[in-house]
Amino acid sequence: MRATWLKTLMLTSVLAAPAGWAEETQDPDPWEGFNRSVFAFNETIDQYIAKPVAQGYQYVTPKAVDDSVTHFFSNIGDLMVIANDLGQLKFGQALSDSARFLVNTTVGFFGVFDVATHIGLPKHNEDIGQTLGYWGVGTGPYLVLPVLGPSTLRDSAGMATGYVYGVGISNLAESDAQSYAAYGVYGVDLRADLIASEALISGDKYTFLRSFYLQRREYLINDGQVEATFEDDWEDFDDYEDEEWGDDWDQ
Repeated sequence: MRATWLKTLMLTSVLAAPAGWAEETQDPDPWEGFNRSVFAFNETIDQYIAKPVAQGYQYVTPKAVDDSVTHFFSNIGDLMVIANDLGQLKFGQALSDSARFLVNTTVGFFGVFDVATHIGLPKHNEDIGQTLGYWGVGTGPYLVLPVLGPSTLRDSAGMATGYVYGVGISNLAESDAQSYAAYGVYGVDLRADLIASEALISGDKYTFLRSFYLQRREYLINDGQVEATFEDDWEDFDDYEDEEWGDDWDQ
């Protein structure tokens, strides 16, 4: 049932996309009214549920354990990174990321310890949205998703595709209940890691996050070959990615 409606969503997003999806539009946020409504909904959920739970998790969880949970889910995500390395013809990076996954899964006890980074195998961030961008698919309008947060039409289609056909958290579970529990732990851990980054936000939060997200995505798709006003801040967010608030930030 879950896969069926997600496939429908993915196909609808692709087929219903205007011709402008293939080209960059002048206005990146033509759906701002709708997006702000969803943003307000997400802020309410975050204020009363997500952030308090994340703060409680952060309070009772030792940093070493918190880091291990983050590394574990990051290691799972490396499988999709490898697939998208190949999709973007980055064969050398695919070899590096494959070695990273192998090292962290074995020596690092299924990714609980990030041994690979310490031996010169850095973490990369690649997803289906970036792969679509590599092959010339335009960003499309900015889109705020319920609960998941900032995205674009292209990234939403890529996210749905990855969820239905990719290898990820849900593949670890033997039942829907276990899958939901795994996503719950992942979400709480991610939200807890994002708490420290909130100090970087200034001005209108909606506008700031939209600008940050769009520039960050352009930075990733072009492998850093762009100029952006938030470039100095991105290093502070790297530890919190994957993982765009949905992939978010990146997915």
